[in-house]
Amino acid sequence: MNKPLRSNEPSITPELVVSHGLKPDEYERILELLGRTPTFTELGIFSAMWNEHCSYKSSRVHLRGLPTKAPWVIQGPGENAGVIDIGDGQAVVFKMESHNHPSYIEPYQGATTGVGGILRDVFTMGARPIACLNALSFGDPSHPKTRHLVSGVVAGVGGYGNSFGVPTVGGQVRFHTRYDGNILVNAMAVGLADADKIFYAAASGVNMPIVYLGSKTGRDGIHGATMASAEFDDDSEEKRPTVQVGDPFAEKLLLEACLEIMAKGCVVAIQDMGAAGLTCSAVEMGAKGDLGVDLDLDSVPTRETGMSAYEMMLSESQERMLMVLKPEKEKEAEAIFRKWGLDFAIVGTTTPSKRFVVKHGGDVMADLPIKELESEAPLYDRPHVPSPQLPVVHARDVAPPLPVTDALEKLIATPELCSKRWVWEQYDHVIGGNTVQRPGGDAAVVRVLDGPKGLALTVDVTPRYCEADPYQGGKQAVAEAWRNITAVGGRPLAITDNLNFGNPERPENMGQFVGCLKGISEACTALDFPVVSGNVSLYNETNGRGILPTPSIGGVGLLDDFTKSASLAFKAEGHPILLIGETQGWLGQSVYLRDVCGREEGAPPPVDLVAERRNGDVVRGMIHAGTATAVHDVSDGGLLVALAEMAMASGIGAVLDAAPEAIVPHAWWFGEDQARYIVTVHENDLLSVFTKLRAVGVPCVQIGLTGGREIAIAAERAVAVKALQHGFESWLPDYMAGKG
Repeated sequence: MNKPLRSNEPSITPELVVSHGLKPDEYERILELLGRTPTFTELGIFSAMWNEHCSYKSSRVHLRGLPTKAPWVIQGPGENAGVIDIGDGQAVVFKMESHNHPSYIEPYQGATTGVGGILRDVFTMGARPIACLNALSFGDPSHPKTRHLVSGVVAGVGGYGNSFGVPTVGGQVRFHTRYDGNILVNAMAVGLADADKIFYAAASGVNMPIVYLGSKTGRDGIHGATMASAEFDDDSEEKRPTVQVGDPFAEKLLLEACLEIMAKGCVVAIQDMGAAGLTCSAVEMGAKGDLGVDLDLDSVPTRETGMSAYEMMLSESQERMLMVLKPEKEKEAEAIFRKWGLDFAIVGTTTPSKRFVVKHGGDVMADLPIKELESEAPLYDRPHVPSPQLPVVHARDVAPPLPVTDALEKLIATPELCSKRWVWEQYDHVIGGNTVQRPGGDAAVVRVLDGPKGLALTVDVTPRYCEADPYQGGKQAVAEAWRNITAVGGRPLAITDNLNFGNPERPENMGQFVGCLKGISEACTALDFPVVSGNVSLYNETNGRGILPTPSIGGVGLLDDFTKSASLAFKAEGHPILLIGETQGWLGQSVYLRDVCGREEGAPPPVDLVAERRNGDVVRGMIHAGTATAVHDVSDGGLLVALAEMAMASGIGAVLDAAPEAIVPHAWWFGEDQARYIVTVHENDLLSVFTKLRAVGVPCVQIGLTGGREIAIAAERAVAVKALQHGFESWLPDYMAGKG
């Protein structure tokens, strides 16, 4: 029999309930479930399990509509990471998560632990991590904190990934004033596993040992998940103690030890201690297995003296795992962990009670119904209003303030479009020797073991589109990830998402979330690109000012032969340059309209999913057939920016025809119409390409030839590729050096 609940913990007051992020009606629900007042530790446990970060209480009702199944999907949302089958008994395990609030408060540690957490999600499933990506959103470059945040976050991402030994191969970096008070740090990890050796979180069997593995528990990160579920205000610095501290070297040891005991057949179930630490991992393991869990905190390894039950249950110290082990394998597993210099402690057992019982110092500090704790969190269908429809910006109504090539030189050196080399060169993007295409292209390509297969990996979203029209913006984010993978020759297979939005209690913000999700769902369905994992990050606002809606999409695709991947660099002079896809000259929400014309307005370009699929399939076919010599999708900045990127990547220029008479020149060159690619081919393939594309109804025009060392447009001033490279490469390092 358990001793009765007894504690010298604080009394529960309305003020204490509010400080734990629980609303009055939520606390009433707790009282009904328990039939009594919770203890202080129980209140903390409910706070952790029922906050937005862990329970998805504002988003679950809408997430259910996402397409999550396909013949190649082994595991969809609901586990530590998603899993897809890539044939030959191999599986890819991947997920993306946010560490936004911690990274704003303490950029280095916030970013490191974001990377560490997502790596654990992947190797918890039995996969060895082979690549990381990220999506970073910072405030206006002129904001006094931006440079400090960029420096700390980039150093943190690189510091953890480089030390752990996994290449960081791709991502996004953006700047916008709406992220001034709430930056976004989204981290994605990809791993490789045997398809028949995936490990899951659900516990099974009664009286099975629950084992604590990894680093010791400290007081860092207490209430981290709760803090991540709240808006910021001017006291964000006071939240610094809620930020965890990471140790990549300890995590590397944890990885090797976990994979070794998995290979030895020791593991029944496994869960990493991420958000809400020991609480969330223990509750999820028990609830998913329809079992109870008894924990004895006296057995938990700690690195600080006098830790209370409340502190141990809510600590988010890093590099920790919880496992259910086969009893006969205990000694073998312990020996492996001791060999790697890691803590190993039996801290509990599974029970048939379906109760979550926590003991400390001989007292029962918590005795809660485990299923209700995990699945009975409040579920809100929050009021939402659609975003207002914005008018179409007609190109004829936009007076070009600069000549075309002058505008190109300006755009290529803006924070939005400049090279992010300063960022990715701080990451080890080749460790492991399997990186085929490095950062800076449409998608990274990573070899699968010794080949011939490769993975195409990308992260993308266009927040300004999502703000202007959430539905179209959601569609475009998925379509852009699909195009990125296609442009290197990959067959897009599945996505993970990181849905970053403001306060869901504001109907306009919830409307953005609902609209984006509708667009994402439609695009994933139309493109056979299911969602297999993800994360929702809400309450991203400070003093009532929210971020741009930013549903980051992480895409994974497969190449049957990595040696046949395409890249964006022009390969030789004299190659015809083809534009595939229809161009109308759409300027609404374009970078050109904002950064050259000073007008951030209008409806974003519409996304035709039928055209996306048709055009992309054709381009992929050209790559596989060896017809395409260089490929680049057309996105931010439009056609001329994409051409300049291809020229700068190779040093080879282009001689381009004038814009067609039917389209205003600046709209032709800088419009952001979707479903478009630039492809170069050999001269002797040109006629057959036109014939084949005409037969399948794919728009295609020749717009010039590669050659020379300039971008030369008929009737416009030519600009040297080297001059473009200088502006493109210099903005970010100059900014970080404090110049200008």
